[in-house]
Amino acid sequence: MSSGMFEAKVVARVQEAQDIASLELAGMDGAPLPPFTAGAHIDIEAAPGLVRQYSLCNDPRERHRYRIAVLRDPASRGGSQAVHERIQPGATVRISAPRNHFALAPAPRYLLLAGGIGVTPILCMAQQLAHEGAEFRMHYCARSPERMAFAGRIRQSGFADRVSFHFDTAQALDIGAALLDAGADAHLYVCGPGGFIDAVTTAAMGQGWEEGRVHREYFTAPVHDSSGDRPFALRIASTGRLLAVPAGKTALAVLQENGIDIPVSCEQGICGTCATRVLDGVPEHRDDYLTDAERAANDQFTPCCSRARSGTLVLDL
Repeated sequence: MSSGMFEAKVVARVQEAQDIASLELAGMDGAPLPPFTAGAHIDIEAAPGLVRQYSLCNDPRERHRYRIAVLRDPASRGGSQAVHERIQPGATVRISAPRNHFALAPAPRYLLLAGGIGVTPILCMAQQLAHEGAEFRMHYCARSPERMAFAGRIRQSGFADRVSFHFDTAQALDIGAALLDAGADAHLYVCGPGGFIDAVTTAAMGQGWEEGRVHREYFTAPVHDSSGDRPFALRIASTGRLLAVPAGKTALAVLQENGIDIPVSCEQGICGTCATRVLDGVPEHRDDYLTDAERAANDQFTPCCSRARSGTLVLDL
């Protein structure tokens, strides 16, 4: 579980769309909450021992509350169902301070693309950019109007004229056209289902967008075929201790079983919380957190999901 958790109270819950509920969280004593920037997320203990990450979707200038929105997903690992079934107004929940692995970079203009529940960090970005007077365009895609959270709020916002809504009909987003319209110096931010993100990033690469201008955030990691997994070893640099990682177990599990505490959150290679420095050896990267350049450097890996190409990884622990 993530360290640094603290208690917050649930002051409101709203059914924003079909299968999507938002929670408004406030400090227990009414004191201002830790600040955050657009793209940030918090950990929330949805049930005892069950910690999940949710993006903040309210205005980053607000310090009196955090707002998250959660899609009820029958195929989830239990987090979304726990939020929908267990957490009601008046409840006390444990949360972390915000962390941001999807922050806005300085740019002359921005293209924001949201798919489904991926609107949560994108909406936060739109609010921040609008306040700053930045140039941006937002496209919000959903399967149907009934599944489009915050649509009414966006249509009533001061940046409504910069947002287009798209459904799986004749109004479906033309990704290529949106990318072309953005301009050669724009930065792209995309969040949503994996297939949506992959389609957008593939189109961007096909148009020659540099990797540094393309920013993405996955909510779930792709499934990797583990049938060919091989055992490897971890050497702890500070002690020289050698730990065996069998084919059917993660490096993180082995470290934890041997009393080595690694900060962890998503356990899917998405959030980067457990990223650990590698001093020697070659990781087999299976995360969706590190950039291509960071993977090529082979000086860090995510023990929750990644493995090793070499026989041993020496970790800076």
